[in-house]
Amino acid sequence: MREAGNGSGEAPGAERTAIRSYRDIEAYRRSMGLLAPLHKLVARFPDVERFELASQLRRAAKSVPANIAEGYGKKRSAKEFKSYLGHALGSANEVIVHLEIAVAIEYVAQDDIQALVDGDQIVAKQLYRLIESWTDFGKSGSTTGRETARRM
Repeated sequence: MREAGNGSGEAPGAERTAIRSYRDIEAYRRSMGLLAPLHKLVARFPDVERFELASQLRRAAKSVPANIAEGYGKKRSAKEFKSYLGHALGSANEVIVHLEIAVAIEYVAQDDIQALVDGDQIVAKQLYRLIESWTDFGKSGSTTGRETARRM
């Protein structure tokens, strides 16, 4: 099912696909795409950080798509879904902070993390917009969240 854009900042003529799965949410797909590069980066950390900073980074990064998926399972309640999206947003921000810590303690250079930081900032913005726009799933006439989630 294709739905036309509503003039909310998307490109003219852009079409959106109805959300039928958490996999249709752009923030989910983007966060999944950040996992492998992050895991490769933290593998370079010193052994002393294997169970500290590296572990925290891996867990926070995995928490983003996991919370999106878990929340989507409760999408009929906007309040519950938004709560899970809020946890995902917090985890995306946590990843950014831990990456900045890795630079501050000189495990990696800023250039090594910049693409990951940029990607997580995009995910965070997408999650924020989705939290702001989601309405009760299936509510008569309320499709804002479902329509905009495709872009987020």
